Amino acid sequence: MLGLGTLTKKVFGTPNDRKVKAARPIIEKINALEPEFEKLSDTEIVAKTADLRLRAQNGEALDDLLPEAFANCREAARRALGLRAFDVQLMGGVFMHQGNIAEMKTGEGKTLVATFPAYLNALSGKGVHVVTVNDYLAKRDAEWMSKVYTALGLSTGVVYPRQPDAEKRDAYAADITYATNNELGFDYLRDNMRPTLKDMAQRGHNFAIVDEVDSILIDEARTPLIISGPADDRSDLYISMNEVIPHVQEGHFTLDEKTRAVTFTDEGNEFMEEKLHEVGILPEEQSLYDPESTTIVHHATNALRAHKVFTRDKDYIVRDGEVVLIDEFTGRMMPGRRLSDGLHQAIEAKEGANIQPENVTLASVTFQNYFRLYDKLSGMTGTAATEAEEFASIYGLGVVEIPTNQPIARVDEDDRVYRTGTEKYAAIVEEIREAHEKGQPVLVGTTSIEKSEMLSQLLTKAKLKHNVLNARQHEQEAQIIADAGKLGAVTIATNMAGRGTDIKLGGNVDFQIMEAIAADPDANPDEIRARIIEEHAADEQAVKEAGGLYVLATERHESRRIDNQLRGRSGRQGDPGRSSFFLSLEDDLMRIFGSERLDKMLSTLGMEEGEAIVHPWVNKSLERAQAKVEGRNFDIRKQLLKFDDVMNDQRKVIFGQRLEIMAAEDINDVAEDMRHQVVDDMIETYMPPRSYADQWDTDGLHEAVKQALSLDLPIGEWAEEEGVDDDDIRERIIKASDAFMAKKAVDFGPENMRQIEKQLLLQTIDAKWREHLVTLEHLRSVVGFRGYAQRDPLNEYKTESFQLFEGMLDSLRADVTEKLSRIQPMTPEQQAEVMRQMKERQAAAQAAAEATPTPGSAPDDQAAGFDENDPATWGNPGRNDPCPCGSGKKFKHCHGRLA
Repeated sequence: MLGLGTLTKKVFGTPNDRKVKAARPIIEKINALEPEFEKLSDTEIVAKTADLRLRAQNGEALDDLLPEAFANCREAARRALGLRAFDVQLMGGVFMHQGNIAEMKTGEGKTLVATFPAYLNALSGKGVHVVTVNDYLAKRDAEWMSKVYTALGLSTGVVYPRQPDAEKRDAYAADITYATNNELGFDYLRDNMRPTLKDMAQRGHNFAIVDEVDSILIDEARTPLIISGPADDRSDLYISMNEVIPHVQEGHFTLDEKTRAVTFTDEGNEFMEEKLHEVGILPEEQSLYDPESTTIVHHATNALRAHKVFTRDKDYIVRDGEVVLIDEFTGRMMPGRRLSDGLHQAIEAKEGANIQPENVTLASVTFQNYFRLYDKLSGMTGTAATEAEEFASIYGLGVVEIPTNQPIARVDEDDRVYRTGTEKYAAIVEEIREAHEKGQPVLVGTTSIEKSEMLSQLLTKAKLKHNVLNARQHEQEAQIIADAGKLGAVTIATNMAGRGTDIKLGGNVDFQIMEAIAADPDANPDEIRARIIEEHAADEQAVKEAGGLYVLATERHESRRIDNQLRGRSGRQGDPGRSSFFLSLEDDLMRIFGSERLDKMLSTLGMEEGEAIVHPWVNKSLERAQAKVEGRNFDIRKQLLKFDDVMNDQRKVIFGQRLEIMAAEDINDVAEDMRHQVVDDMIETYMPPRSYADQWDTDGLHEAVKQALSLDLPIGEWAEEEGVDDDDIRERIIKASDAFMAKKAVDFGPENMRQIEKQLLLQTIDAKWREHLVTLEHLRSVVGFRGYAQRDPLNEYKTESFQLFEGMLDSLRADVTEKLSRIQPMTPEQQAEVMRQMKERQAAAQAAAEATPTPGSAPDDQAAGFDENDPATWGNPGRNDPCPCGSGKKFKHCHGRLA
């Protein structure tokens, strides 16, 4: 018998069905225009864009232009790429234009779908950002889709790390700009540290299309983007602390694997205090509980976390002597990304790597608050439905599941649960062997590098040929994925989220053609193409007959989405396929989130070794555990966002103020208002309201005016005059300071004075904001303890951060006023001295450059005393220079390799 919910869905359809149905008339309109647009010449397609752009800029709604724009874009894509968009792809484009997330299965052509809303929204002339998860995809998609945009008469740009400033500004000025979420966020922060408007790269936040939207807006949202600068070097303390931690025993700390938190027990604190006294880190007379020990306790906790929570080849790898973090969701390396608060340095000490100095925050923003800057946001992914609540509550984004172009033919099997990891891996190897023998390609999903390499060893032992894709093989990523669909291929992959390259049955024909042409450049490319296409058709058919791609997962992830992404690699475009999860009670998810009941049940059943339990109930139970973890992670992100929202309001005020200052021709009024406010504050301090003249502190006011305004005024005499009140004295101080600054403007010249005021104000704002960020970080770290006093930490943080912000603005006014009052124009003699010093520095730099070997050239073998076998005679070779030993390797990969 059907339940009530199921019955109503059968009668009325689901909300998603109704949305899809409502979009069909729009698709019919686009299809009806197709014959008309097919007749247009290439030039007329570009002319059509110009016409649509004009109509958009004259106020016609983009929704009204949609059918014509989509029809024009479909025709341009058909000519430029040979791809005619399916109706479901147009539908995905419609929902994205409306500010939704289009959930489209793997292989449904999301990259092409993005061109439709991007083209329509670019007609407004305000720019469109297409956001990808890595630089390779940003460059690949920009290069590939620029053919469509060029055919339509639009410009395309791509933003990437360490890009020259001029090139970056051009990329943002293009109609459609491809970039990673990290680069967009960092450019926003950098722009708000620029000295002038013309140095800024971004030109506003109009419309963004986020590819792999769940990965970017959810998985990465827990980590804020931070631009930081170096602080004091404390590498000795990290190394000393690292030598103490290995002596710590089980009872000295508690580890919560669910939250990845580790703390010392009372016994552990006593042990650490004793040890730290022994090695001289903690002074004899000082206890760990003393306020002066805060820094040492912080370093000790970080060292403990580095050893007990962070695992090599799972959370990070060590490459060329450098600790590189691994993204837990995609399995990719994150070069340049560092853990904050000294934790990264603690891991470097643990691994014996080069310890880089700690950093202080110069600017920071979370992805949530960055992407909420856009007037309109949309996204696409294969898996978003499980996080629909979070998308709606934080970003105001709806999720629409787009039907597939062909029905899904993949068979999703029930999970197989084994007692131990050993039994599980033995069954996996046997399963791979069976699939491989019948020619079925297998994609094996693992959750860490360590596990992928362990499985690789087992397959090698079993003489099964295979490829491994993890952070170590990052560079060969596209090639390995392209080969994963070949007959009998076995591919082990760590976290297949957002890989961006389709696994096609029989292998990727485009890759095979490129390889064949590169291997035989003299042969006729057309003949090679025809031959490979013919061979590929036979291979594809053979793979289909073998059952299509078999996705074999070795563990369940904390998030159902990551599991679904892995599953979705099989069964693209109606292809046959199969997926199965092999689990054991020793897996992290099963172990941490309650497998005791299951273990008892398996024992009761008296299962024999190597036997697995397979039942839909097990799947349901695991999904409930995953939903619980997802809910907890959502709460963490919500809490992070609530705290960041407080800072975000202040960030918007400061960044907005900077923009106004940079845009203004003359900020003399701003400087004057600040100066007058400083005078008001001084009067209020030294001549309190409703006080008598004999209660005034005229000496204090005299000193304060001298300090802040560089004026020596007879305030004591003024106060003794008959009938003079605090307002009169205020007016006299303001009049004297205005006259003093007006004379200064004449001495400097009005144009110079304007520039000085602007630069000085911007520099002071930046310095004060940096100090404020550090203060807020410290407040965040302690405000949680207010909960023990039954006070809400968030409200406490809001109140205190607002008071700190007000204090920062008062301090800013005082600093700017004092600096402007003290600056003096240089005399001709001083200017000549500065020029002489500059020339001396240039000459010294030139001499040093001439004495330094050019990068890429080894030191002269004939140099006095040079011996290629004695490193002591090599001088100071550059990291990228050839090694002086004559090996032919770069110095950094040979004798200069870091331990």
